[in-house]
Amino acid sequence: MRIEVCKIRVTQSSDHKNVITETILKLSRIAASLTLTCAALAAPFAAQAAEKFPERPVTILVGFPPGTSTDAIARILGEKLSAEWGQPIIVENKPGVGGSLAVSQLKRSKPDGHTLVLSATAPMNINPWVYKDLNYDPLTDFEYIGQTTWLPYMLVTNKKKGLDSFSKIIDHAKKNPEDLTFASIGMGTTSHLLMAMVMKETGTKMVHVPYKGSGQAQTDVIGGNVDMTFDTVVSTLPHVKEGRLQAIAVSTKSRAKLAPDVPTIDEEGIKDFNLGAWLGFFAPKGTPESIITKIHTDLNAALEDPEVNKRLAALGSEVVSSPSPQAFREMVETNYRTWGELVKSAGVTQQ
Repeated sequence: MRIEVCKIRVTQSSDHKNVITETILKLSRIAASLTLTCAALAAPFAAQAAEKFPERPVTILVGFPPGTSTDAIARILGEKLSAEWGQPIIVENKPGVGGSLAVSQLKRSKPDGHTLVLSATAPMNINPWVYKDLNYDPLTDFEYIGQTTWLPYMLVTNKKKGLDSFSKIIDHAKKNPEDLTFASIGMGTTSHLLMAMVMKETGTKMVHVPYKGSGQAQTDVIGGNVDMTFDTVVSTLPHVKEGRLQAIAVSTKSRAKLAPDVPTIDEEGIKDFNLGAWLGFFAPKGTPESIITKIHTDLNAALEDPEVNKRLAALGSEVVSSPSPQAFREMVETNYRTWGELVKSAGVTQQ
């Protein structure tokens, strides 16, 4: 009797397992069907989100003060996008921590496309290697939209010392280690790291003199207190034209449009030297892909406008649009690694 009961139980258990298996298979098929249905239902809503965007004013965060190149570019593009979207665009300046304060605020913003940031190189490529307490990861915390411009830097010297060519600077630095000085706008900044790259590639040593701002750094080069500095073409060119500074070379692979007679560092012997400041738009993580695509498309259309091109060129920037958000991401990630290596080789201590 016990054996029969045992048999009955086994049979019941086996049937029960079969029922569970069949139920699981049915539920899996239902779940798969629901997934496809949800995806099909979501597609029109995603498209609708892009069609309705923007539904209210859009804020562009800028990590630098009014009057800077980044601020001016944000306002020029904001004006064009506002006309296209039929909504006001507010440029909100959040200077601090080398531009990272604005990026930190973007991370906390609602992911609906109505808050963006126009970031320069430093907050996304340099500051994460310099500041240890940043509350964001540039590679994972944002949606990438597209590049807008490229700002080449120019190496300039004090004319009184006779260092009027790149080769003369390097020859002097090799024969007289740590005799030459260079100004920057601070430890770990673009102007500092560009010279660190030059020293690394040429095997030379020069003395770094950091300043709090570009104006003060250039004034001391003009006055002969410091031998040279790297700064943007647009900020150095007026001094070059008026004979106060000597233009040596630009930091980008191609010659700067505003200074076509000034050679590149690549031409002067450091092959593939191609560094400068890029600017580009980012959105909070989780912003719908359809909205990212719309902003990217409209941004590129704005960058192709002749009047916008003219106004951006007047700032010393060169228009560079991204073929896709993914292409922009790849560019930023590549630069992130390059600047990280420079920060380490320059011996910058995390702050």
